[in-house]
Parts: sequence; C-alpha cells; structure tokens
Amino acid sequence: MKINVMNMAVFSVMLALGTSCNQKSDQDDKIKALEDKIAQMETGNTAVTPVNAQATQAADPATLGAFGFPEMEYDFGTVKEGQVVEHLFKFTNNGQAPLVISNITASCGCTSPDWTKTPVKPGEEGFVKVVFNSANKSGAQAPTVSIQANTNPNVTRLRLKGTVTPKIAGAAAPVGPVKR
Repeated sequence: MKINVMNMAVFSVMLALGTSCNQKSDQDDKIKALEDKIAQMETGNTAVTPVNAQATQAADPATLGAFGFPEMEYDFGTVKEGQVVEHLFKFTNNGQAPLVISNITASCGCTSPDWTKTPVKPGEEGFVKVVFNSANKSGAQAPTVSIQANTNPNVTRLRLKGTVTPKIAGAAAPVGPVKR
C-alpha cells in the first residue's frame, strides 16, 4: 500500500513538472512575441497590414477627369433672411478622360445643387449650380456641396459664404413660452 501511495506521489510530482514545463514553454513563446513587437515599435516599423486589406494601385490618369474651377468659393455678402442665393460654378475638364459627376451632396437642407449630368469631354465646360435658401437662417453662413466624380481626389468641395440678417433687425426670437 505504501508503495502505491509512493508511486502515486512520484507520478503526481512528475506530472506537475511536465505540465509546468509546457506552461513555461507557452509563456516563453508569448514573451518572445511581445519582445518582437516592442522591437518593431522601437525601430519605427509599426505598419501592420490588416487581414482584410485589398491591394490598390494608382489610378491611370488616362481614365480620370480633372476639375478646373476658376473659383471654389463664392462670397454672397450680406442678405436678408428669406432671400435665395444662387451661384453657378463653371469648370473645365482638364483631365484626359470624360469627367463624370456621379453625385453631389449638400451640407444642409438649406442648400440644393444642380450639375451637368452628361460626361464632360476633356477641354469642355460643365457647371455646378448651388442654391442657398436663407429662410430661418441668420448670422454667418458657409454651406458646402461635395462633388463625387472620376477625379483625383474623387471628392471636391465648393463653398458659399456670407451673412444673413434677421427679417426684423434687432428683434430677437422669443425665448421660452410667451405670456399673453
């Protein structure tokens, strides 16, 4: 009986030592991996390629249009609240391929764009019309439109800027409930 207990004790000690060796080996591997990462960070080589990254290549200039806007911003000055400001931004396609505007979005609901819907051939002109409705607006305003097209970069922004004065000068809007 004593021999069985002794054998069992020796077996348990050997099993514990064997397990701790495996754990130590795993720990050594993890420590080594962390040390490698630290070494990469210290050398400035921190670029890590994500697993879902796609290979990209530079766009061929022969497939791109290029905006040539004489102005990218229009200052409409000072207008009274409720006035509608309209400005036509003209552009020339300075690229090597027909320029196609796929979409234009406005920064707010007070601004609406219109644009040349057909491809603009190299050397030809197109337009982007921006309409700003100053109703319920006051103070400095700077609405923008973002143009998505086959250009580099593929998003171009145009901006209107100016000041809107309230309909009734000096009258502030009531704050809170009005007592009658």
